[in-house]
Amino acid sequence: MEVKNPVGWFEIYVDDIERAQKFYENLLQVKLDNLADPNEQSGEILVMRSFPADMSQHGCSGALVHMPGFKAGANSTVIYFHSDDCAIEEGRIESAGGKIFKNKMSIGEYGFICLGTDTEGNMFGVHSLK
Repeated sequence: MEVKNPVGWFEIYVDDIERAQKFYENLLQVKLDNLADPNEQSGEILVMRSFPADMSQHGCSGALVHMPGFKAGANSTVIYFHSDDCAIEEGRIESAGGKIFKNKMSIGEYGFICLGTDTEGNMFGVHSLK
């Protein structure tokens, strides 16, 4: 099987699911949906909100996750969201409750990125070709 995009799923762990949902909905101008707890039988409570996805297409989607005992922030994984122009989302970071870590900058032939932290302390990036 040839895999064009090997990343199939991501999870961003959060302390306050409602606050994080509002942040990403404002930042990306999308609606996050409730996702059923896949571990209901185990007694462990997961609260999840999924990003929009078209499962018939290549690409990656994921969810915000609140799991007791798993602290948000200070982790080393950075998720990059697609954009037509990352300056647009950069302009929404602070008004959505986050902080700008790095303003829009060139990454050469690969386009541009900006980096921010969400309301839970997680680093994220926005990537665009212009």
